[in-house]
Amino acid sequence: MDRATCATALAAMPGQTVPPRLRAEILRRLLAYEMQAQSLGGLTTGERRMLRSVASGKSIGDLSAQASPGTHLVREWNGRTYRVDVTAAGYVLDGTTHRSLSAVAKRITGTAWSGPRFFGLSGKRSA
Repeated sequence: MDRATCATALAAMPGQTVPPRLRAEILRRLLAYEMQAQSLGGLTTGERRMLRSVASGKSIGDLSAQASPGTHLVREWNGRTYRVDVTAAGYVLDGTTHRSLSAVAKRITGTAWSGPRFFGLSGKRSA
């Protein structure tokens, strides 16, 4: 699709304007995004806020520290590999359900740890 066709299609969309000096390649990508957003639904306000934060280099806090049910976390500690299954009820390690990742990390190491940090879900690196 050439630039003129992309520009015409984008201009026909509600609320869209065509940047005058945008390269055809970028214009095609913008048009593809807008078409997908119309058919599948766009980003939520929270998703847009998070993307702006990441684009500006700011930390997104602990948003990445949340593990969804069905996730499997794997961590090697002192030569042994531990696998933790995330469920709606909590975190399952060796058949025992724990209420938090920090409880799992304490069970593995014997000392208090930040669970998300121990499993590499937060921005800081674990030992």
